[in-house]
Amino acid sequence: MIGIIGGTGLENSNLFNNPQKIKLTTKYGEPSSAILTGEMFGHKIALISRHGKQHTITPTNVNNRANITALKDLGCDMIIATTACGSLRENIKPGDFVLADQFIDFTKHRVFTFYDSFEPGQMQHCQMAEPYSKELREKIKVAAQNLNITVHNTGTIITIEGPRFSTKAESNMFRMWGADMINMSTSTETILANEAGIPYAVIAISTDYDCWKEDEESVSIEIVLGNFKKSVESLLKIITHTIQLI
Repeated sequence: MIGIIGGTGLENSNLFNNPQKIKLTTKYGEPSSAILTGEMFGHKIALISRHGKQHTITPTNVNNRANITALKDLGCDMIIATTACGSLRENIKPGDFVLADQFIDFTKHRVFTFYDSFEPGQMQHCQMAEPYSKELREKIKVAAQNLNITVHNTGTIITIEGPRFSTKAESNMFRMWGADMINMSTSTETILANEAGIPYAVIAISTDYDCWKEDEESVSIEIVLGNFKKSVESLLKIITHTIQLI
């Protein structure tokens, strides 16, 4: 089964055959939304809306442990996530897609591990040098190229706490650190998917230039949503073709 974590523009699409909604509770509580399941190209699919069906869950309060656990309990053996991001690089333009290969976690208040304690003699320290599945990223890259959609094959995403946007000083600092994109969601998700042993890849949609670029308007929610809407059709095509290639 293929898990998809996304939200706006995905949960209302007609992506699947035989769609059904499953409401479940994990040992970590309820996932962000009911899980939409269905079939596509012979694969079973399970979709979670990260911020809830009506986008009411703030980034800090997403129950990432429940989301990842729910997908694992349903039998997902890979996860494709989507995220709107601000670009920290001139060459990553609004409307471009980026396949992250690294992340920087700059969150402060999130539960980012399944290990609240260790059993005696069973310390768990998950490797995170290469946090994103090379195999899944390659499938997504080929799908985008086949569709003639602009995709950057590598990139580092920094995840901040939110829900506020960055100051210019922060935005420029993140650029100095080597980050290419900025969001409020995926680092925790990435860590937990790795701990759960589920191959994970993220398709980042560039919606703005954050606030570092002096000749561009600083990011606002209106800019993010407006540019994300313009990219949804291409995003759905990439996801659909990727699943076809798996």
